[in-house]
Amino acid sequence: MKILITGGAGFIGSHIADEYVRLGHKVVVVDNLSTGKRKNVNPNAKFYKGDIKNRAFVYDIMKRERPNAVNHQAALASLRKAVKEPEELVDANITGTMNLLLAAGKYPIKKFIFASSCSVFGLPKKLPATETDPVNPLSPYAFTKLADEGMIQFYARWTGFNYVIFRYPNVYGPRQNPEGEAGVVPIFVGLMKQGERPGIFGDGSKTRDYVYVGDVAHANALALRKGKNEIIHLGWKKEVSDQVIFNKIERVMNTGLSPRYLPFRSWEAKRISQNSNKAKRVLGWTPKVKLDEGIRKTVLTI
Repeated sequence: MKILITGGAGFIGSHIADEYVRLGHKVVVVDNLSTGKRKNVNPNAKFYKGDIKNRAFVYDIMKRERPNAVNHQAALASLRKAVKEPEELVDANITGTMNLLLAAGKYPIKKFIFASSCSVFGLPKKLPATETDPVNPLSPYAFTKLADEGMIQFYARWTGFNYVIFRYPNVYGPRQNPEGEAGVVPIFVGLMKQGERPGIFGDGSKTRDYVYVGDVAHANALALRKGKNEIIHLGWKKEVSDQVIFNKIERVMNTGLSPRYLPFRSWEAKRISQNSNKAKRVLGWTPKVKLDEGIRKTVLTI
Protein backbone atom coordinates (compact mmCIF):
# COMPACT_ATOMS: atom_id res chain seq x y z
CA MET A 1 0.00 0.00 0.00
CA LYS A 2 1.17 3.54 -0.71
CA ILE A 3 0.46 6.05 2.06
CA LEU A 4 0.90 9.80 2.04
CA ILE A 5 1.70 11.16 5.52
CA THR A 6 1.37 14.85 6.24
CA GLY A 7 3.58 16.06 9.07
CA GLY A 8 5.78 13.02 8.51
CA ALA A 9 8.91 14.88 9.61
CA GLY A 10 7.33 15.74 12.94
CA PHE A 11 7.17 13.95 16.25
CA ILE A 12 4.25 11.56 15.80
CA GLY A 13 4.21 11.53 12.01
CA SER A 14 7.82 10.36 11.71
CA HIS A 15 7.19 7.42 14.03
CA ILE A 16 4.13 6.46 11.97
CA ALA A 17 6.24 6.64 8.80
CA ASP A 18 8.86 4.39 10.39
CA GLU A 19 6.19 1.85 11.30
CA TYR A 20 4.68 1.89 7.80
CA VAL A 21 8.10 1.42 6.21
CA ARG A 22 8.87 -1.42 8.62
CA LEU A 23 5.68 -3.15 7.51
CA GLY A 24 6.69 -2.89 3.85
CA HIS A 25 4.44 -0.04 2.73
CA LYS A 26 5.48 2.69 0.32
CA VAL A 27 5.56 5.96 2.20
CA VAL A 28 5.37 9.52 0.90
CA VAL A 29 6.06 12.24 3.47
CA VAL A 30 4.85 15.82 3.09
CA ASP A 31 6.05 18.40 5.60
CA ASN A 32 6.79 22.13 5.51
CA LEU A 33 9.50 21.66 8.18
CA SER A 34 8.12 24.52 10.27
CA THR A 35 8.42 22.30 13.34
CA GLY A 36 9.42 18.95 11.83
CA LYS A 37 13.00 18.02 11.03
CA ARG A 38 14.36 16.57 7.82
CA LYS A 39 16.51 14.13 9.81
CA ASN A 40 13.35 12.56 11.24
CA VAL A 41 12.19 11.39 7.81
CA ASN A 42 12.73 7.70 7.22
CA PRO A 43 15.41 7.21 4.54
CA ASN A 44 13.15 4.76 2.70
CA ALA A 45 10.32 7.29 2.41
CA LYS A 46 9.92 9.77 -0.42
CA PHE A 47 9.94 13.33 0.89
CA TYR A 48 8.32 16.51 -0.41
CA LYS A 49 8.86 19.82 1.33
CA GLY A 50 5.69 21.84 0.98
CA ASP A 51 2.65 23.24 2.73
CA ILE A 52 -0.78 21.63 2.61
CA LYS A 53 -2.32 25.11 2.83
CA ASN A 54 -1.27 25.39 -0.82
CA ARG A 55 -4.04 23.61 -2.74
CA ALA A 56 -2.06 23.44 -5.99
CA PHE A 57 0.80 21.73 -4.16
CA VAL A 58 -1.55 19.19 -2.57
CA TYR A 59 -3.23 18.43 -5.88
CA ASP A 60 0.14 18.02 -7.61
CA ILE A 61 1.43 15.54 -5.01
CA MET A 62 -1.81 13.55 -5.01
CA LYS A 63 -1.83 13.41 -8.80
CA ARG A 64 1.83 12.46 -9.00
CA GLU A 65 1.87 9.84 -6.22
CA ARG A 66 -1.72 8.47 -6.30
CA PRO A 67 -1.62 7.11 -2.73
CA ASN A 68 -4.04 4.44 -1.53
CA ALA A 69 -4.35 6.16 1.83
CA VAL A 70 -3.71 9.54 3.45
CA ASN A 71 -2.58 9.84 7.05
CA HIS A 72 -3.04 13.45 8.14
CA GLN A 73 -0.84 14.33 11.13
CA ALA A 74 0.16 17.89 10.20
CA ALA A 75 -1.28 20.61 12.42
CA LEU A 76 -0.49 23.91 14.07
CA ALA A 77 -0.81 23.56 17.83
CA SER A 78 0.77 26.81 19.02
CA LEU A 79 -1.29 28.51 21.73
CA ARG A 80 0.47 31.81 21.07
CA LYS A 81 -0.50 31.77 17.41
CA ALA A 82 -4.02 30.59 18.25
CA VAL A 83 -4.55 33.71 20.35
CA LYS A 84 -2.53 36.31 18.45
CA GLU A 85 -2.80 34.97 14.90
CA PRO A 86 -6.00 32.87 14.78
CA GLU A 87 -6.22 33.13 11.01
CA GLU A 88 -2.96 31.18 10.73
CA LEU A 89 -4.34 28.44 12.98
CA VAL A 90 -7.52 28.19 10.89
CA ASP A 91 -5.53 28.25 7.65
CA ALA A 92 -3.20 25.46 8.76
CA ASN A 93 -5.67 23.20 10.53
CA ILE A 94 -8.86 23.70 8.54
CA THR A 95 -7.82 24.91 5.08
CA GLY A 96 -5.02 22.34 4.97
CA THR A 97 -7.41 19.52 5.84
CA MET A 98 -9.98 20.73 3.33
CA ASN A 99 -7.34 20.76 0.57
CA LEU A 100 -6.46 17.14 1.31
CA LEU A 101 -10.12 16.12 1.30
CA LEU A 102 -10.82 17.90 -1.98
CA ALA A 103 -7.76 16.25 -3.52
CA ALA A 104 -8.97 12.87 -2.24
CA GLY A 105 -12.17 13.48 -4.18
CA LYS A 106 -10.29 14.21 -7.38
CA TYR A 107 -7.66 11.49 -6.94
CA PRO A 108 -9.56 8.78 -5.02
CA ILE A 109 -8.15 7.06 -1.96
CA LYS A 110 -9.37 4.12 0.10
CA LYS A 111 -8.57 5.36 3.61
CA PHE A 112 -8.17 8.69 5.41
CA ILE A 113 -6.59 8.57 8.87
CA PHE A 114 -6.68 11.72 10.97
CA ALA A 115 -5.04 12.93 14.17
CA SER A 116 -7.67 14.63 16.30
CA SER A 117 -7.39 15.37 20.01
CA CYS A 118 -8.96 14.67 23.38
CA SER A 119 -9.13 18.47 23.72
CA VAL A 120 -12.42 18.44 21.78
CA PHE A 121 -14.14 17.40 25.03
CA GLY A 122 -13.23 20.55 26.91
CA LEU A 123 -14.39 19.66 30.41
CA PRO A 124 -15.53 16.02 30.22
CA LYS A 125 -18.60 15.24 32.30
CA LYS A 126 -17.35 11.74 33.10
CA LEU A 127 -14.06 9.88 32.91
CA PRO A 128 -12.67 8.06 31.14
CA ALA A 129 -14.36 9.75 28.18
CA THR A 130 -15.89 7.63 25.43
CA GLU A 131 -16.29 8.43 21.75
CA THR A 132 -20.00 9.18 22.17
CA ASP A 133 -19.66 11.62 25.06
CA PRO A 134 -20.58 15.29 24.40
CA VAL A 135 -17.85 17.52 22.98
CA ASN A 136 -17.30 21.09 24.11
CA PRO A 137 -13.95 22.48 22.89
CA LEU A 138 -12.51 25.31 24.96
CA SER A 139 -9.50 26.37 22.87
CA PRO A 140 -9.13 27.57 19.26
CA TYR A 141 -6.97 24.51 18.55
CA ALA A 142 -9.68 22.16 19.83
CA PHE A 143 -12.30 23.95 17.73
CA THR A 144 -10.23 23.38 14.58
CA LYS A 145 -9.85 19.69 15.37
CA LEU A 146 -13.59 19.27 15.87
CA ALA A 147 -14.26 21.14 12.62
CA ASP A 148 -11.85 18.81 10.83
CA GLU A 149 -13.68 15.78 12.21
CA GLY A 150 -16.92 17.07 10.73
CA MET A 151 -15.36 17.82 7.34
CA ILE A 152 -13.83 14.36 7.13
CA GLN A 153 -17.18 12.73 7.86
CA PHE A 154 -18.87 14.85 5.20
CA TYR A 155 -16.28 14.26 2.48
CA ALA A 156 -16.19 10.53 3.26
CA ARG A 157 -19.89 10.35 2.39
CA TRP A 158 -19.34 12.47 -0.69
CA THR A 159 -16.26 10.73 -2.12
CA GLY A 160 -16.60 7.21 -0.74
CA PHE A 161 -13.36 6.74 1.21
CA ASN A 162 -13.33 5.19 4.68
CA TYR A 163 -11.86 7.06 7.62
CA VAL A 164 -10.45 6.52 11.08
CA ILE A 165 -10.28 9.58 13.32
CA PHE A 166 -8.01 9.12 16.31
CA ARG A 167 -8.50 11.33 19.33
CA TYR A 168 -5.05 11.36 20.83
CA PRO A 169 -4.39 11.77 24.54
CA ASN A 170 -1.03 13.23 25.66
CA VAL A 171 1.45 11.49 23.38
CA TYR A 172 5.10 11.51 24.46
CA GLY A 173 8.39 9.94 23.43
CA PRO A 174 11.58 10.40 21.39
CA ARG A 175 11.75 13.27 18.85
CA GLN A 176 9.27 15.39 20.79
CA ASN A 177 10.40 19.00 20.94
CA PRO A 178 11.45 20.03 24.47
CA GLU A 179 11.23 23.68 23.44
CA GLY A 180 7.69 23.48 22.09
CA GLU A 181 4.49 24.70 23.73
CA ALA A 182 2.92 21.28 24.09
CA GLY A 183 4.10 18.15 25.84
CA VAL A 184 4.69 18.13 29.57
CA VAL A 185 7.19 15.26 29.47
CA PRO A 186 9.71 16.74 26.98
CA ILE A 187 9.36 20.25 28.40
CA PHE A 188 10.10 19.04 31.92
CA VAL A 189 13.01 16.88 30.73
CA GLY A 190 14.49 19.65 28.60
CA LEU A 191 14.41 22.20 31.41
CA MET A 192 15.73 19.80 34.02
CA LYS A 193 18.66 18.83 31.79
CA GLN A 194 19.57 22.52 31.76
CA GLY A 195 19.32 22.71 35.53
CA GLU A 196 16.10 24.73 35.43
CA ARG A 197 12.99 24.13 37.51
CA PRO A 198 9.97 23.26 35.33
CA GLY A 199 6.70 25.08 35.87
CA ILE A 200 3.50 23.28 36.85
CA PHE A 201 0.28 25.18 36.25
CA GLY A 202 -1.81 24.82 39.39
CA ASP A 203 -1.04 22.63 42.38
CA GLY A 204 0.10 19.61 40.36
CA SER A 205 -3.20 17.76 40.51
CA LYS A 206 -4.20 18.38 36.86
CA THR A 207 -4.39 14.99 35.13
CA ARG A 208 -3.95 13.66 31.62
CA ASP A 209 -3.82 10.24 29.96
CA TYR A 210 -0.32 9.51 28.58
CA VAL A 211 0.46 7.18 25.68
CA TYR A 212 3.90 6.40 24.27
CA VAL A 213 4.43 7.41 20.65
CA GLY A 214 5.33 3.88 19.54
CA ASP A 215 1.92 2.65 20.67
CA VAL A 216 0.28 5.47 18.70
CA ALA A 217 2.24 4.51 15.59
CA HIS A 218 1.06 0.91 15.99
CA ALA A 219 -2.57 2.07 16.15
CA ASN A 220 -2.08 4.02 12.93
CA ALA A 221 -0.71 0.90 11.27
CA LEU A 222 -3.70 -1.18 12.34
CA ALA A 223 -6.04 1.51 11.01
CA LEU A 224 -4.83 0.98 7.46
CA ARG A 225 -6.82 -2.24 7.21
CA LYS A 226 -9.24 -2.06 10.12
CA GLY A 227 -11.89 0.45 11.11
CA LYS A 228 -14.56 1.75 8.76
CA ASN A 229 -15.70 5.31 9.40
CA GLU A 230 -14.80 5.32 13.07
CA ILE A 231 -13.81 7.82 15.73
CA ILE A 232 -11.45 6.01 18.09
CA HIS A 233 -9.86 6.97 21.39
CA LEU A 234 -6.34 5.96 22.33
CA GLY A 235 -5.25 5.86 25.95
CA TRP A 236 -4.58 3.85 29.07
CA LYS A 237 -7.88 4.89 30.68
CA LYS A 238 -5.74 6.25 33.52
CA GLU A 239 -5.36 9.74 34.94
CA VAL A 240 -1.79 10.79 35.70
CA SER A 241 -1.16 14.11 37.45
CA ASP A 242 1.48 16.68 36.53
CA GLN A 243 3.07 16.12 39.93
CA VAL A 244 3.38 12.39 39.30
CA ILE A 245 4.93 13.07 35.88
CA PHE A 246 7.50 15.36 37.50
CA ASN A 247 8.25 12.80 40.22
CA LYS A 248 8.78 10.01 37.68
CA ILE A 249 11.12 12.15 35.58
CA GLU A 250 13.06 13.26 38.65
CA ARG A 251 13.42 9.63 39.73
CA VAL A 252 15.15 8.89 36.42
CA MET A 253 17.23 12.08 36.19
CA ASN A 254 18.00 12.65 39.89
CA THR A 255 18.55 16.40 39.48
CA GLY A 256 17.51 17.46 42.96
CA LEU A 257 15.23 20.09 41.43
CA SER A 258 11.69 20.89 42.51
CA PRO A 259 8.93 22.32 40.30
CA ARG A 260 7.65 25.89 40.29
CA TYR A 261 3.90 26.15 40.84
CA LEU A 262 2.25 28.71 38.58
CA PRO A 263 -1.34 30.00 38.39
CA PHE A 264 -3.70 27.46 36.85
CA ARG A 265 -4.78 28.28 33.30
CA SER A 266 -8.56 28.60 33.32
CA TRP A 267 -9.02 27.36 29.76
CA GLU A 268 -7.45 23.99 30.56
CA ALA A 269 -9.42 20.93 31.61
CA LYS A 270 -8.60 19.89 35.15
CA ARG A 271 -8.91 16.17 34.42
CA ILE A 272 -8.80 14.06 31.25
CA SER A 273 -8.60 10.36 30.51
CA GLN A 274 -9.94 8.36 27.59
CA ASN A 275 -11.71 5.02 27.35
CA SER A 276 -9.90 2.98 24.69
CA ASN A 277 -12.19 -0.07 24.71
CA LYS A 278 -13.30 0.71 21.16
CA ALA A 279 -9.69 0.71 19.95
CA LYS A 280 -9.31 -2.80 21.31
CA ARG A 281 -12.63 -3.95 19.83
CA VAL A 282 -12.24 -2.42 16.36
CA LEU A 283 -8.47 -2.45 15.84
CA GLY A 284 -7.23 -5.02 18.32
CA TRP A 285 -5.10 -2.26 19.88
CA THR A 286 -3.98 -1.93 23.45
CA PRO A 287 -1.08 0.22 24.71
CA LYS A 288 2.08 -1.71 25.58
CA VAL A 289 4.71 0.76 26.83
CA LYS A 290 4.11 1.66 30.46
CA LEU A 291 4.76 5.18 31.67
CA ASP A 292 7.97 4.48 33.62
CA GLU A 293 9.55 2.71 30.66
CA GLY A 294 8.40 5.39 28.22
CA ILE A 295 9.79 8.19 30.37
CA ARG A 296 13.17 6.43 30.58
CA LYS A 297 13.27 6.12 26.79
CA THR A 298 12.31 9.76 26.39
CA VAL A 299 14.89 11.06 28.87
CA LEU A 300 17.64 9.25 26.95
CA THR A 301 16.76 11.01 23.68
CA ILE A 302 16.29 14.64 24.77
